[in-house]
Amino acid sequence: MAHNQFALLTQRRFLPFFLTQAFGAFNDNVYRQAIIGLLFYLGVDDAQRTLYTNLAPALFILPYFLFSATAGQIAEKLEKHKLIRITTSMEIAIMSLAAVGFVTQNMTILLIALFGTGLQSTLFGPVKYSILPSVLKPEELTGGNGLVEMGTSIAILTGMIFGGLIFTLAGTHGPVVAATAIIVLAVTGNLVSRMIPRADAGEPDLKIQWNPIPESVKIMRMTRRQPAVRNSVLGVSWFWFVGTVLTSQLPGYALTNLGGDPTLYIFALALFSIGTGVGSMLCERLSARTVEIGLVPLGAFGISAFMIDLYFARTGAATATGLDVAAFVRGAGSWRIMIDLVGIGLFAGFFVVPLFALIQNRSPKNELSRVIAGMNIQNAAFIVSAAVLGVVVQRFLHWTIPQVFLALAIANALVAIYIFTIVPEFLMRFLSWVLVRTLYRLRVSGVEKIPDEGAALVVCNHVSYMDALILSASIPRPVRFVMYYKIFNIPVMSWIFRTAKAIPIAGAKEDPEVMQRAFEEIEAALADGQLVGIFPEGALTKDGEIAAFKSGVERVLEKNPVPVIPMALRGMWASMWSRRSNRAEGGRLDRMRVPRRFRAAIEVVADPPQDAAGVSAQSLEAQVRALRGDRA
Repeated sequence: MAHNQFALLTQRRFLPFFLTQAFGAFNDNVYRQAIIGLLFYLGVDDAQRTLYTNLAPALFILPYFLFSATAGQIAEKLEKHKLIRITTSMEIAIMSLAAVGFVTQNMTILLIALFGTGLQSTLFGPVKYSILPSVLKPEELTGGNGLVEMGTSIAILTGMIFGGLIFTLAGTHGPVVAATAIIVLAVTGNLVSRMIPRADAGEPDLKIQWNPIPESVKIMRMTRRQPAVRNSVLGVSWFWFVGTVLTSQLPGYALTNLGGDPTLYIFALALFSIGTGVGSMLCERLSARTVEIGLVPLGAFGISAFMIDLYFARTGAATATGLDVAAFVRGAGSWRIMIDLVGIGLFAGFFVVPLFALIQNRSPKNELSRVIAGMNIQNAAFIVSAAVLGVVVQRFLHWTIPQVFLALAIANALVAIYIFTIVPEFLMRFLSWVLVRTLYRLRVSGVEKIPDEGAALVVCNHVSYMDALILSASIPRPVRFVMYYKIFNIPVMSWIFRTAKAIPIAGAKEDPEVMQRAFEEIEAALADGQLVGIFPEGALTKDGEIAAFKSGVERVLEKNPVPVIPMALRGMWASMWSRRSNRAEGGRLDRMRVPRRFRAAIEVVADPPQDAAGVSAQSLEAQVRALRGDRA
């Protein structure tokens, strides 16, 4: 169970928080759908209903623009568990006001309360994601985020269904049932939140600045300090843009293009939500418990592929109308549409979960809440833009809903390419992830001991031409690998190594200029707080044994006394691209070094960082030998 993300649901450090955020998402959607149900119950005309349904999302999203900067500072200053209890207590007060609105059937009160739920969500948002690095280990971040995204998706879906059914099932008792339900859910969420264990403040001495405009500008700058974080924030906001366009079009798509009754919209939304939940849950297994941003390009292009297929699956209006779910499922082409909706959600999970994990992993701990708040401002702007753009292209350009899906698929691919061009680390990690997990069965242990930030030197045994790529796919942070210049220049692989900013090195007798330049680059990288990886043997092993470590590692540490992280590759000697002799095959095959084993089971293991003082090439060699053991 230690390597199962579901084990977190049995632990107090995670379960109460997971349930609290799920209850909050569930209650918000019960409330919003119940308002729509009340409008039908009151029999208001179409014009009034359209006014309310357009006004409601605007009121909910407005606090994100007005108060996110303040919310981020509060989340940084207060202990996180206390702030969650405060926000769930606010929810009780807001839902009590909303209950009055339901009982008196007063839409003004309900809309004021809806603004209040937006305010409460604005305050909860920064702490929702900033608490995870406080209660989870680094190797649990992807799994924890996957559970949170899965829980949120299911809570939103079930909340919409429950809220939509209240007036249908309760009839004349609908207002009282709705009022009772939202209060009971708010109280339950608050009681559960009181079981969340202590989580310290990010920056308890922070002086809160209440003017939202300059603080909004300041926290938006925080999101842009690191290119990877900046583009992860952009990616999350784009996820909300895509999700808003897609879900806002689903009601019309289910009615016009699928020929369904109102239940078919919920069914279509359920397929998308289930796909997102499953994709979120799969991220931990696919990423081998690291923050694997290589999944982000896979998710982006998967979303576009399934959305393009959704366009071609049904380009025009349905030939039948009034279909319930069963009748639709029996119809021609229905399974293709269902698979497309699940596929879009699945790859959306692959896309967004690693982005959240990267933001949490790479942002300074005393700024994370404010970075999340800045992201929420940008998310709100993208959501509003998506809603406005959806109306514009349909009313003024007269696009059909399938055409909107096609345009969104193309735009999604272009935005993904733009992000990956700006920060090649995303695409490089994707290629590393695909190559390594295609060629090997990789197991990783101990990499969580590598510090999240600051300079350090990684030392490892050298078995194959793939070693740097395997370590890159195993270590969550970017690593500047020092590698033999002839390996660095291998066609195709060279692009990946250059993108990863690997440092080519040559022997002193081969090219002293290249060697000197390598040491200068190593020194500059460590001075900049980066990870540098070296193979102190200086060459691939010829017999599977670890050769003596050269003194170059001592030269590096003498000028740059940074922490040293011993690592070892296990099982690589019999795998692809090692120098293991194939003399049994003889002659030409031997000279070509035909890969010995495809999909070999290999392992990457790491020891905790150690102080550079007293470290020698011999002591590091002994540690790496012990780490590798007898698994050459």
